[in-house]
Amino acid sequence: MTTYGFELLRDEPVAEINTRARLYRHTATGAQLLSLENDDENKVFGITFRTPSADSTGVAHILEHSVLGGSQKYPLKEPFVELIKGSLKTFLNAMTYPDRTVYPVASTNLQDFYNLVDVYLDAVFHPLLTHYHLDQEGWHYELERADKPLRYKGVVFNEMKGAYSSPDNLLYRTSQQSLFPDNAYGFDSGGDPAVIPELTYAQFTRFHRTYYHPSNALIYFYGDDDPMERLRILDGYLSSYQAQPVDGMVALQPSFAAPRRVTRPYSVDGAGDNAPKSFVQLNWLLPEGDDPTLVMALSLLSYALIGTQASPLRKALIDSGLGEDVTGGGLSTGLRQMTFHVGMKGVEPGNDLAVETLILGTLQKLAAEGIDREMVEAATNTFEFSLRENNTGSTPRGLAWMMRALPMWLYQGDPIAPLRFEAPLAAVRQALHDDPEYFQGMIRSYLLENPHRTTVVLAPDAELSQMIEAEEAARLARVQAQLDPAQAQALVDNTLALRRRQETPDSPEALAKLPMLKLSDLDRQSKTIPIEVGDIHGGELVYHDLFTNGIVYLDLGFNLQVLPPDLLPYAKLFGQSLVEMGTETEDFVKLAQRIGRTTGGIDVSNFLSSKQDEAQGVAWMMVHGKATMAQAQAMLDILRDILLTVRLDNRERFRQIVLKSKARRESSLVPAGSSVVDGRLRAGFTTSSWAGEQMGGLDYLFFLRRLVDAIDQDWLGVLAKLEEVRRHLVTRQGMVVNVTLDAAHWAQFEPALRDLVAALPAQPAARRSWTPRLAEIDEGLVLPAQVNYVGKGANLYDLGYHYHGSIQVISNFLRTAWLWDRIRVQGGAYGAFCRFSK
Repeated sequence: MTTYGFELLRDEPVAEINTRARLYRHTATGAQLLSLENDDENKVFGITFRTPSADSTGVAHILEHSVLGGSQKYPLKEPFVELIKGSLKTFLNAMTYPDRTVYPVASTNLQDFYNLVDVYLDAVFHPLLTHYHLDQEGWHYELERADKPLRYKGVVFNEMKGAYSSPDNLLYRTSQQSLFPDNAYGFDSGGDPAVIPELTYAQFTRFHRTYYHPSNALIYFYGDDDPMERLRILDGYLSSYQAQPVDGMVALQPSFAAPRRVTRPYSVDGAGDNAPKSFVQLNWLLPEGDDPTLVMALSLLSYALIGTQASPLRKALIDSGLGEDVTGGGLSTGLRQMTFHVGMKGVEPGNDLAVETLILGTLQKLAAEGIDREMVEAATNTFEFSLRENNTGSTPRGLAWMMRALPMWLYQGDPIAPLRFEAPLAAVRQALHDDPEYFQGMIRSYLLENPHRTTVVLAPDAELSQMIEAEEAARLARVQAQLDPAQAQALVDNTLALRRRQETPDSPEALAKLPMLKLSDLDRQSKTIPIEVGDIHGGELVYHDLFTNGIVYLDLGFNLQVLPPDLLPYAKLFGQSLVEMGTETEDFVKLAQRIGRTTGGIDVSNFLSSKQDEAQGVAWMMVHGKATMAQAQAMLDILRDILLTVRLDNRERFRQIVLKSKARRESSLVPAGSSVVDGRLRAGFTTSSWAGEQMGGLDYLFFLRRLVDAIDQDWLGVLAKLEEVRRHLVTRQGMVVNVTLDAAHWAQFEPALRDLVAALPAQPAARRSWTPRLAEIDEGLVLPAQVNYVGKGANLYDLGYHYHGSIQVISNFLRTAWLWDRIRVQGGAYGAFCRFSK
């Protein structure tokens, strides 16, 4: 029996996510559908195609951009952008992976959701895919006049130039390719800028015909929409197809007989004390990820080894002083075969063998002596808490579950199995109980005795950027020299024709075809979060009575405006020190284990914001904690210890924290170039933005570089600054306490919370008036990147502006229409944005 052409293969509950899972097969095409039914209003749809790469032209990536550039039913230039303008979407994007391309959407509004699904289905199955799409989204020769120099242009071409400018990104790509030299994972699915111009229009369209077929599709629905309507919608697109064979699965990588080594340069621009250093990373190929218990076990082992600052492998690397921060992230389960990665950045040239020896030696020691049982217990508790909490942040939960199901589903495995964690977790717990050396055996089997290992070294090269630019210019010059006058004129004509198309707006008739929401589709009832405000020992108590499944969420806010401005960068490091330096009774290793064993995590962040009609704005250091009610008192005890007895006098540990912070900010400059520009702009307009620059922007990076020397030359002076921050900041006077918990548990938790706050110092906390020189200046910053990041801003209030809600509409228009058309469509840049801050 079929329903709308679908045969039901499985129908079963998934208790872990309170969902009913139905797995279908479309009988005519073989397309598979995983339909998850639950009461989540944030509905998710996704369609995935296996898209293995045969080269590094980035055809899968360029096609991902292009199919969203107009379809038979919706023949607009940019339906994707038009949807963004008026959709209530909670997610709308597409992603290219090394072996698949994913098209997910999400919305809490049912009509909006159906609109998005329809546009995406027509996009992937019936895209227009003209020469224009390859030129616009991929690459083309730009020639404005026959006597002008030839240039490459294209959105993906420029996007990947930016990606290849990031050493962390380059390390990731090189490490993956080093492990998979004999299959599709050895190519760059995103596209290598040096190879992208080899892609032809014929290859581009053939790739779509080959892989974008229902027989190669994995389709996913999640949420509270009608499950039968899902089938009806899909059959409307699938019923016109017949099954065909599609070879889309990446072959298994044959095992190495011995470890291999790869050295690659990366672009830098620096000298002297801040001269860039090397990246060194070890990478292992592991088995297929089709056994949920093995995946769970390796995930727990990975977290135990490097997941926290106190994890033994991470700690050994940081304590060695061979580098400034750890790279790799441990276990990766996103490909057909799992991988494991660990290394260091900020390594002095010539020390790569020392890093490799240290990693292998530490693993040998752990295989022989075992991992501290408290660390294993902490890792297991943290992992289990995360699974049960199911907090995916701003990512729709349904999307997170889809991404979890895909790696196994892609290779004809069970897509429902990755959604379940109770049985694999119980199996690993039992294995650890039955065999105290369980993890030791895994370290030996999967790492130490595994010859399929690579060592990747990225070495700084101050001349690489110029060499890449020179090679590109030489390639273009050779092409241009071979053009006859007719060919040159054809390129000029194509350049002008492309520009005319980019500048020509969609017709009213084409725009009218795109489904748009009506006011009647909107819920006029705004959702409110319950808030009760009271007093707590001289501070403000904010309570939210919400169901949290027995988890208490606690935020303690300390007003940064009690500090003199020169202490702001120290305050950022003081916050890190609270959870990374240890206390008077525990070193930072024991503290990290205690946090892991008893809570869902304790961390520190800063909240800074302008405030209407108040020049100073607001600035808070927020200490966050979460725990089950059974461990609520344990969490409060930890918070009491770190706030009252944190040890700030461990110079070597503090140096490690500073070096790690410096390394991470230096590595983020290129991939986060737009954020750097944004922060510098806003720092000239408001006090709170200026403060943010002191605690997280370029000014903070320059401070960290100076502080590295100060720790050696004037440690007592640095320590005095940290102690001054503690003395001013940690007080219950003027603090804010924010709690989210249901009423029944709140009655139990409140007395213990009041005891914690009462134990804090009560010294007066007078707010200081920060009076920075807010200089609106033009500024240029030089980075070792193949792309530029450019921004412009102004304080509209200084120009006489008075706030009106229409500014939000104007900002949305600028972002999705005017700027998008001129910067991305016509300019070929990867992105453009516009933001207004009240």
